[in-house]
Amino acid sequence: MSFTPRISLTVIVFVIICLIAACQKDTSIPAVSGTSESGNTAQVVSNTTGLQATNTVTATTNSSETARVNTSAAICCKTENVIIVVIDGARYSETWGDYTRQNIPNQFNLYFKGVMLNNFHNMGTTNTDSGHDAISTGNYEDLENNGHVLPQYPSIFQSFLKSTGKPAEKAWVVASKDKLQILGNCTQEDWKGKYMPRTDCGNNGLFSGYRLDDTTVVHAKNVLGRYRPNLMLINLKDPDYFGHSSSWSNYIKGIQSTDENIRDLYDYIQNDDNYRGKTTLIITNDHGRHLSGVADGFISHGDGCEGCRHIQFLALGPDFKEGVGFQTPYEQIDISATVAKLLNFKMESSKGKVMTDLFK
Repeated sequence: MSFTPRISLTVIVFVIICLIAACQKDTSIPAVSGTSESGNTAQVVSNTTGLQATNTVTATTNSSETARVNTSAAICCKTENVIIVVIDGARYSETWGDYTRQNIPNQFNLYFKGVMLNNFHNMGTTNTDSGHDAISTGNYEDLENNGHVLPQYPSIFQSFLKSTGKPAEKAWVVASKDKLQILGNCTQEDWKGKYMPRTDCGNNGLFSGYRLDDTTVVHAKNVLGRYRPNLMLINLKDPDYFGHSSSWSNYIKGIQSTDENIRDLYDYIQNDDNYRGKTTLIITNDHGRHLSGVADGFISHGDGCEGCRHIQFLALGPDFKEGVGFQTPYEQIDISATVAKLLNFKMESSKGKVMTDLFK
């Protein structure tokens, strides 16, 4: 008679334990790595850049891409301002492709605060107007390289101003090359002459001639201090200008001087309460230059050789990873979509994609 109750108590305890285990939920977010069921290989953050701080693995399947986008959307974005610096015509082999980084020591120091892409390309026309157009609109167009032709599609500046309703002075194009004033407008009927940003290009606007990069940096800082824009593109011309002069030494000095300009701009951002901790800084090129043995080498550009297409991309900001170099292939047109993501506006005409690998 005493044996039956003991069995009943044991059964009851066992059932209770099973019920508790069945009701528990796993609230952790599983890591995604390896190769997808569809056979797509994961993109591994490798050590080929010579800069690797971590060994992160990121999947590229559709399902993992969705998960990654949803995760970044939940935390994005702390960025309130975006500044894009375009170093005109510096060849990758003299910047990040030179593993000594002797010509870009300041940018190399900034790498540890940001994220770098070593497989970033201009897949359109490798000239100044077309390259800046691709950055600004997310479209590749074969524009005349003389400032006479507007882009067809609306830019990040126009889209930002339309979406936010902010005044023109909240978006700027500040350029050493006067012809880049074209970035402020487009030919598309619904956009032409509308939502145009402020511009400060060349000596005194379109067809006024180029000015010194140091002067452009001074103007950019003055604009940042006076108008507090949320979106700005800065063009620095020296590597391209001196490359075309056929002087290798001056071309290298041009790369080195723009590296100093980058440090100056970064320091300004860090010392300004309006921008510190709220600003994404993107450093890239419009195009590279011919490889040695192609046409006239470093002197020119404009074709589809790897020297003209392979360009740099370094980005720092509150939403981006730090000290990581990626091999993931991205393109120039992807900048516009990523900027739109950061500042929460739509770029409906952009053919680029958000560079999700960059986000924390």
